[in-house]
Amino acid sequence: MIGILSEAYGAAAAWRRAWYAADPSRRRRLARPVVSVGNLRVGGSGKTPIVAHLARLLAGAGEHPAILTRGYGRRRASDGVTVVSDGTRVAADLDSAGDEPLMLARALPGVPVLVSADRYLSGRIAERRLGATVHLLDDGFQHLQLARDVDLLLASEEDLTDRPLPAGRLRERLQAARAADAILVTAGYDSAADRVGRALAVDTVFRVTRTIGAPREITGRRESVVVPPGAPVFVAAGIARPDRFVADIAAAGWEVAGLLTFRDHHPFDARDIARIAAAAKSAAAAIVLTTEKDAVRLAVCDLGDMPIASVPLRVGVEPADRFRAWLLAASARCGRRRSLPGQPAIRPEPS
Repeated sequence: MIGILSEAYGAAAAWRRAWYAADPSRRRRLARPVVSVGNLRVGGSGKTPIVAHLARLLAGAGEHPAILTRGYGRRRASDGVTVVSDGTRVAADLDSAGDEPLMLARALPGVPVLVSADRYLSGRIAERRLGATVHLLDDGFQHLQLARDVDLLLASEEDLTDRPLPAGRLRERLQAARAADAILVTAGYDSAADRVGRALAVDTVFRVTRTIGAPREITGRRESVVVPPGAPVFVAAGIARPDRFVADIAAAGWEVAGLLTFRDHHPFDARDIARIAAAAKSAAAAIVLTTEKDAVRLAVCDLGDMPIASVPLRVGVEPADRFRAWLLAASARCGRRRSLPGQPAIRPEPS
């Protein structure tokens, strides 16, 4: 029965994509280029760190990127657009922004971050009021209502043997990957990335690299914390793929003495903090390590005297120079007039 449901889900997703592709006018188009970052799998593919990487890359090239995101996990969702950051200050809290948008806003000064189910409306505000020259559509591969100029699809070898929901973890059949302009593969070497690209029938393939930085306090001045190699640490994580984070911690040379996981976007409370503290003490851990995304939600709690720090994840796309050149050229091929940095990006509304 579950196999039949999976086939039906995959067929419905394929029909929806074909319906939008059959008539381009069914998609709304912004005045400025749209770069979409998405995936086939439900959760845990590293889209948000890639969006942050692209924002820095585009800003470094003289663009004024804006991030358009749905804001999953918000406790207080409005019908309109929530401007999490206007590029000069963070203007929303965790409940109205969501953990990932708030994390992006804090990590990317100068980059507007807007949250709404209507990404077109967010984009119009970013163009008209915030001077955006290019948009980054976070988790946008299935958001077919908005036209995009560059479709980036995150993929892994695990995807190749997976199935659509509910039998597997895929949002669409693997054939949907052919709509992507490029595949970004998390892999340790180029040949593995190329293999995924060939399997998904996409010619342009880049490899995603992952490194972690020094742990940082999650409250106060967020200063770096020294955790000696080999030190026993306790890991607390409420993300879709905690196994990858645990592997990163172990690869950095720390001893994972214990682990406590929560569902993705879990809203931490006092009972959770007590559980984490007790488990870490029982494991004789020197410190609790968590992700930057979890840190956004943990920081609003009373942490008492529990030693806890977030571990920043840094991603790159290789070959770096080739990817940068490809992305800038691809986003410029839209054929629409683009303002110089600093000029308002406004297209007159139709009369």
